[in-house]
Amino acid sequence: MAKDTTKDMTVGSPMKLILGFSIPLLFGFLFQQFYNVVDTVIVGRFLGMQALAGVGATGSINFMIVGFCMGVCSGFAIPVAHKFGAKDYSGMRRVVANCVWLSIAFAAVMTIAVCLLCRNILMWMNTPEDIFQDSYSYILIIFMGIPATYLYNILSGIIRSMGDSKTPLVFLTLSSFMNIGLDLLCILSFHMGVAGAAVATVVSQLVSGILCLIYLIKKFEILHITGQEWKIDVGYMKMLCGMGIPMGLQYSITAIGSVILQTAVNGLGSLAVASVTAGSKVSMFFCCPFDAMGSTMATYGGQNVGAKNLDRVGKGLKDCVILGTIYSLVAFVIMYFFGADLASLFVDEGGGQMLENARTFLIVNSAFFIPLALVNIIRFLIQGMGFSTFAILAGVFEMVARTLAGLVLVPRLGFIGACFASPLAWIFADIFLIPAYIHVRKRLQKIFNNEEVAVRG
Repeated sequence: MAKDTTKDMTVGSPMKLILGFSIPLLFGFLFQQFYNVVDTVIVGRFLGMQALAGVGATGSINFMIVGFCMGVCSGFAIPVAHKFGAKDYSGMRRVVANCVWLSIAFAAVMTIAVCLLCRNILMWMNTPEDIFQDSYSYILIIFMGIPATYLYNILSGIIRSMGDSKTPLVFLTLSSFMNIGLDLLCILSFHMGVAGAAVATVVSQLVSGILCLIYLIKKFEILHITGQEWKIDVGYMKMLCGMGIPMGLQYSITAIGSVILQTAVNGLGSLAVASVTAGSKVSMFFCCPFDAMGSTMATYGGQNVGAKNLDRVGKGLKDCVILGTIYSLVAFVIMYFFGADLASLFVDEGGGQMLENARTFLIVNSAFFIPLALVNIIRFLIQGMGFSTFAILAGVFEMVARTLAGLVLVPRLGFIGACFASPLAWIFADIFLIPAYIHVRKRLQKIFNNEEVAVRG
């Protein structure tokens, strides 16, 4: 059974493997975006622009907290890929067991902390008074769903680490359709307002997590953990935290800049907030291929480093960058000609200025998609190779860039300053990541050479 559900990425054509692994991931990320996009479309069309702005004003803090959860889970999955690539299946099961214990602890502490601080955070962010209650109602429920976020992301990460990127897609597809139905039910039938959209998102992700759990138990015999393997291992926990916390902090540190930027945009008024919200939702949808490429390279890099094959790592990087560049050019053309039409999905009528603002946002962002492709591909590859700490430093560069945009560009240039915030962050991150990859590769090569000499000696 294990042979049918795992995928060894240490042999075969890198381009073929990357495409075959990333395409299911791409659809998975697209369906994940449905959670957010469908919420936003229904909120904007049925509850109005003010409600849309209320949801949008929570975007950066949502990214900071939920992004930390997703980053931690991605980091926890990397040692699983290493053990799988090295064919150390007993060690892999021990790693998975300790992932479970850590995820439970992280989820409990984070849920309690952020729910208690939720209202204060929105006040610190200068959330406009006319949308404050909508923002609070939405984000509080999202934060209460943090355990569901951990459940799905840790289990899907483990499944992908062993080369199966298709199954999480199937579960996300099912739960995405459930999300659409729950959105309509909660907002139109139960009249729950923006809270209904949040409930739909949390319940749908919980269903995805439960389905992943059932599948993992039934199909992955290689992961049937024995009683002794469930034992808490301090060494493994340190290793997992060494991978997971830096990746989580990467998202959160990056998001600090986003929070500062969001605070500056909030100061421009509800129209600007709604414009950035609509533009961001469309942009995030088109950025899904970059997310898929990044996650693919994390698994690809993890398995091949486990197999001590750095030449394949370099070939995979080259092939993935080619794919990212081609897609970036296509996406820019679509944004340039159809950006306003795509943004119009989020409002019913009377959004003329908002649509023009959103189109400007989309054109500026998509013009810098190639730097974004490099950020995702190289950063996740470095993480997969076992150097998660570099993710924090890359996040610091992004944080600095978005902070500069929030404190300098937006006050001086207004809305157009907000449009250039993300491109500036991507460029700053690339300035760090490209030399970092060269350093990591040289360091690993030296380690592998020393190990080979020791074995021969």
